[in-house]
Amino acid sequence: MKRVLVVLDPTAKDQPALERAAWLARRLPAELELFVCDYDQYLAGERFFDSAALEKARASQIENRLRWLKEKAAELERQGVTARADARWDHPLHEGIVRKVSESKPDLVLKDTHYHAVLRRSIFSNTDWNLIRTCPAPLWLVKARPVGATPHVVAAVDPLHEHDKPAELDHRILAAAKEVADAVRGELHVFHAYDIAPALAVSTDAMTMPIAMPVRELADALKRRHGDAVFALTDRHAIDRRRVHLLEGATRQLLVELAEQLPADLVVIGAVSRSGLKRLFLGSTAEQVLDHLPCDVLIIKPATPPAEQ
Repeated sequence: MKRVLVVLDPTAKDQPALERAAWLARRLPAELELFVCDYDQYLAGERFFDSAALEKARASQIENRLRWLKEKAAELERQGVTARADARWDHPLHEGIVRKVSESKPDLVLKDTHYHAVLRRSIFSNTDWNLIRTCPAPLWLVKARPVGATPHVVAAVDPLHEHDKPAELDHRILAAAKEVADAVRGELHVFHAYDIAPALAVSTDAMTMPIAMPVRELADALKRRHGDAVFALTDRHAIDRRRVHLLEGATRQLLVELAEQLPADLVVIGAVSRSGLKRLFLGSTAEQVLDHLPCDVLIIKPATPPAEQ
């Protein structure tokens, strides 16, 4: 993570993504590029109704955005962070950001999002969800909350690939989480949940006679199977077993509970677009969890997206 693209909102008073990026850049260290993708429907014009005056107005607006960004970059430079700036006219916002990412190829993209404690969930915009689905680089969604003195980083893994994740994605998740935790001198935790309910349902359906189910034996066998897979994975990354959380139950509920209990400052999670539905649906775990986590989220995708079926 040596080159970081930071997406800013020029209409907002506070810039959580910029603050988090500066904090991170000083520790990695990394070079920042501050980026604004701007659009105003009143200046957009239409195919047969555009004019030199509208074009000049658009250019002036982008020039003002770039000047604002350069002031932010100069302030970062005074703090010892290497930073540059870019602004462009593009629409819709998520597509403009993706085009910028495809062009500049950063190692990481930071953008802010909003968490409302009263609702116990995040309020993701359409831009956030579209970026989660289409951004080709790891995407760090920042919430306006302070980071702990010893940051807690949680990597959510699925070594048995029960949610259709490719095997290499878990290694990418752990590598990213470990890099961040090491850089910020934080604690790395690993989370994995397994649910006995589907196994019980399958076993019950397969039975033709009403006999007693060996529930405890089945649960113990399932725990051993998942534990063996998780520790084989985390041992390869030299992660302390005392910080591996192997829990029984529903993934969404347990991951959110762990993030609240630690408390977590960042959850690193994998996301896989479903074949033929890249703009419509993500892996079920990511889809269900993201809106409810009380902390920043770093979304990692496979190095090579799975072929569409």
